[in-house]
Amino acid sequence: MDRIDRRILRELQQDGHLTNTELASRVDLTPSPCLRRVRRLEQDGVIRGYRAVLNGAAVGRGFQPFVTITMRHEDQVTVAEFERRVAELPEVVEAHRLFGEPDYLLRIAVADIAAYERFITDVLSGLPGIAQVNSHLTMKQVKADRGLPVGG
Repeated sequence: MDRIDRRILRELQQDGHLTNTELASRVDLTPSPCLRRVRRLEQDGVIRGYRAVLNGAAVGRGFQPFVTITMRHEDQVTVAEFERRVAELPEVVEAHRLFGEPDYLLRIAVADIAAYERFITDVLSGLPGIAQVNSHLTMKQVKADRGLPVGG
């Protein structure tokens, strides 16, 4: 990956909606070589996809707490079932398995605190192997995900 590839990645992380012509202009290439580079980055798995970044409140998912989970049972079957079921929950927009304790960090997206309470009580608490669920409510987002630093 060279300097031009990194510039392409930076530009696409800022605006994945750019046309190839606009992107080529921003990275000082003509459209054909720019498109070849983008396709190569996609084929190599560097670019995994494109998506719109939504306003949670505008789509009824404005309440986004973090949840840490400590497992009671961490045998292979329980962990696999827990992870499978978490992956199926639309309210869970991110899930990470952690080293040490707690065991998992989840980001949840629901309408409001009442919907969150129902989700914790009716859904999350019923998943296998859970010993403890802790909620972490944010005051404000200080920095949004703006993509990965690609250097050079």
